[in-house]
Amino acid sequence: MITAYIALGSNLQCPEEQLRRAVRAIRQLGKSRILQVSPVYRSAAVGPGEQPDYLNAVLALETALPPRQLLLALQGIEHTQGRVRGERWGPRTLDLDILLYNEHIINTPELTVPHRAMAERNFVLYPLFDLVGREMVLPGGTDLDTLVANCPGGALTETGLDLNSEATCSQ
Repeated sequence: MITAYIALGSNLQCPEEQLRRAVRAIRQLGKSRILQVSPVYRSAAVGPGEQPDYLNAVLALETALPPRQLLLALQGIEHTQGRVRGERWGPRTLDLDILLYNEHIINTPELTVPHRAMAERNFVLYPLFDLVGREMVLPGGTDLDTLVANCPGGALTETGLDLNSEATCSQ
C-alpha cells in the first residue's frame, strides 16, 4: 500500500455537496481507504472570466491502485458528478487531482506527479500542510514548509465545513 494525496475542488452546483459526494465515492474505491481529510478552504477562482469561488481540500488515501488506475477511478467520479472537460481552468462541478503518489515521480502524457502546479497554489499547499505539516519532503527534495512559506495564503480562508458529515448544501 502507498499513500497518495488527492486535491479536491469545486465551484459549481453546490460545491460543498460536490466535495462531500466525492469523499463518499473515494471511500468506495477498491483497494483503498481514506486516512485523513483536510479542512476545507474557500479560494478565488483561478481562470478565465467571472467564476464563483472554489471550495478546496486534500485527502490522504492509502491505496494499492497503480497510478493510472487511480487516475481513471478519480476521473470516473468527476464524470459521475457532472464534470465536463471544456475550457482550461474554467468552472467545474468537481476537480480531483493526484498531487503525490508516495515518493514516485511520474511524467506521462496523462499524469504528472508531483502535480505540476501545486507549488504555486495556496489552495493545494495549505490543506496538504494541514495533513502532513513540516515533516514532508516532496519528491525532488523540497520540503512542504518551504513551499508554504513561499506561497502566501492571501484571500484563502478556512470554511469550517466537515466533508465527513451528511449535511445538505448551505448555498
